[in-house]
Amino acid sequence: MLRYGRPPQFDEGEEELEVKPSWFIRLLGVLVVIAFTILGYNLYRIQVVQGEELKRAADENRIRLVRTDAARGVIYDANGQVIVRNEPQFNVSIVPADLPADKQDDILKKLSVLIDAPLDTIVEAETADTLGSIPSDVSRTFISPTRKPGLRELVDEGRNTDPLNPVLVKTNIPRLIAFQLQERVVDFPGVRVEIAPVRTYPEKELASHLLGYLGAISREAFPEYEKRGYTQNDFVGASGLEAAYEDQLRGRSGTDLAIVDANGNIIRSAQQEAPVPGNNLILSLDMPLQQEVQDALQKGLAQKKLKQGVAIVMNPNNGEILAMVSLPSYDDNLFARGIRPTDFAALNQDPDRPLVNHAITGMYPPGSVYKLFSAAGALQEGVINVNTLINDPGIIYLPNKFFPDDPKLAQPFYNWYRPGFGNVNIIDAIANSNDIFFYKINGGFTDFPTPLGQALLADYARLFGYGTETGIDLPGEAPGVVPDPKWKQRTKNEQWTTGDTYNMAIGQGFVLATPLQVLNMTATIANGGTLYRPHLARAIVNASGTVTNTIEPQVIRKLPIDEQNLALVRQGMREAVTRGTAWKVNLQDVHVAGKTGTAEFFGPRKGGHLPTHAWFTAFAPYENPEIAVVVFVYDGGEGSEVAAPIAADILRAYFKLPPDAPLIQRNNPPPPETGTTAPGGAAPPPPAQ
Repeated sequence: MLRYGRPPQFDEGEEELEVKPSWFIRLLGVLVVIAFTILGYNLYRIQVVQGEELKRAADENRIRLVRTDAARGVIYDANGQVIVRNEPQFNVSIVPADLPADKQDDILKKLSVLIDAPLDTIVEAETADTLGSIPSDVSRTFISPTRKPGLRELVDEGRNTDPLNPVLVKTNIPRLIAFQLQERVVDFPGVRVEIAPVRTYPEKELASHLLGYLGAISREAFPEYEKRGYTQNDFVGASGLEAAYEDQLRGRSGTDLAIVDANGNIIRSAQQEAPVPGNNLILSLDMPLQQEVQDALQKGLAQKKLKQGVAIVMNPNNGEILAMVSLPSYDDNLFARGIRPTDFAALNQDPDRPLVNHAITGMYPPGSVYKLFSAAGALQEGVINVNTLINDPGIIYLPNKFFPDDPKLAQPFYNWYRPGFGNVNIIDAIANSNDIFFYKINGGFTDFPTPLGQALLADYARLFGYGTETGIDLPGEAPGVVPDPKWKQRTKNEQWTTGDTYNMAIGQGFVLATPLQVLNMTATIANGGTLYRPHLARAIVNASGTVTNTIEPQVIRKLPIDEQNLALVRQGMREAVTRGTAWKVNLQDVHVAGKTGTAEFFGPRKGGHLPTHAWFTAFAPYENPEIAVVVFVYDGGEGSEVAAPIAADILRAYFKLPPDAPLIQRNNPPPPETGTTAPGGAAPPPPAQ
């Protein structure tokens, strides 16, 4: 019997029972041992095997290299005036790695409203009433004008490429919005506000075609730019000098070592590598003269209710461009802060093409200004001399190759002055822009059977720089066209005729030239036969003010033409001013030498005649040339009536003469030079053999 309060007693000889742990306790012990073994192994793997790798990953989350942009170089004119500078603006970027995945949509929605950026990519056609504003659109100009990538798309693209690289989502945000974002960093993890320099063009439209602007790197071009150290957020020179001197102006970015918190916000940073500012650019461009040239061109265009024209001033002794105006123009600042799609569309669709620098890109029939080089060529080849007289009856008939005895099939070719000038020499021919004279010396006629000929005519055209780019330090230059039999066969599938040579001799037919090519020819005649490469940059200066590179004059070639022959051409140009078609630039105070041009082109007829471009080119002073000038007015009419007076105003401005400085008046001024269409407005038939 069990007694309470006492342990049970065993009888002697009875075997004591052994107490053993249950199976559950054994299993639990085994599991504990396994768990500690796994934990120990993982600790060993983390701390020993993967220690360095994980430490590096942790440091990358906490310590980052942040790129610091270098200031872009400044651009000065010849007088030391700043014409392109940098100003600070606030930009918004997102680091995809720091944007919490579970809160991403909510953060982007709030950010979209705050900075006025689309959440989702949209394609829309904006109304025209928004023209003229200057917003800061993330699409810039290199994306379709009607496409606006949304924040979601931009972040997703960044996450797929480099999630630690900031993605630019908005430029030029208001200062107040920037401060709000900086104060609410907790609400916007991964969102950064950065101060970045933006290009500013104080002169606005005055030199926009020359200076150019910056633009975003297109997706197609980025791989090449990436090799040169650019990132997707960088902006590069897209046109003008900004593009031509990109490597000099851009500078080199630096890096900061930054410590960030869990939201990616920078707690503190230390400079690891200082950014190197870009080099500055000093130009030969004289901005006060540029303004006066533009004023003169605008005045001349307004008198004829025209919009498109070009005026260029060059130093003929070294190729420096002193002024270059192409109208209509545009404001580079539109692009500097991001152009609205409708603004870009309006500029791009304008029929007068304000985005195009017509001075170097426009190719037009040059008309009679083209005669100057063939005059030099004919003299050099001995085709004519100063005493050679050629008869100008006002009209000549080129016999038909297959029916030379049938006068009804002969092709008429007219002088612009229908009565004709009679017997003329080379000086008279240049002074009065005699078409018949140049038909005969270049293509021949029954009374002049030994002409220069098509082959030499083309050779001399190329010798003076036609048919190829001048090499000016601006992108987008057009080569023009110097036609020849091979060119015509290849492009027209037709044979060359004598009539083609006639038309080419007076700058018509298939000939095309840029205003800069015409000016370079004039400068070459003025300086005695040296063809220079035109240029705008005069020197490159580093941020410390040290000149690192002086742009020396670059000679393309010295023409194999005797000085006395070029002197005769210059004399003809001088007499064109004193007694010929260029009398409207015959200033009393400066001796000017010039040549007019009136070039027909196919367009709506005016008074039964084909429309004409107005040309004028000149140099001054005649005795010791300082400048060469060209003026081109699209659809302007006669060069002597429209382009020459504009050049006269430019010459007055350059030589510091009063705006009303008088001309030497003539009692019997010549009739205005016109095109070569037949009387009554009938255009000449296709060139004959």
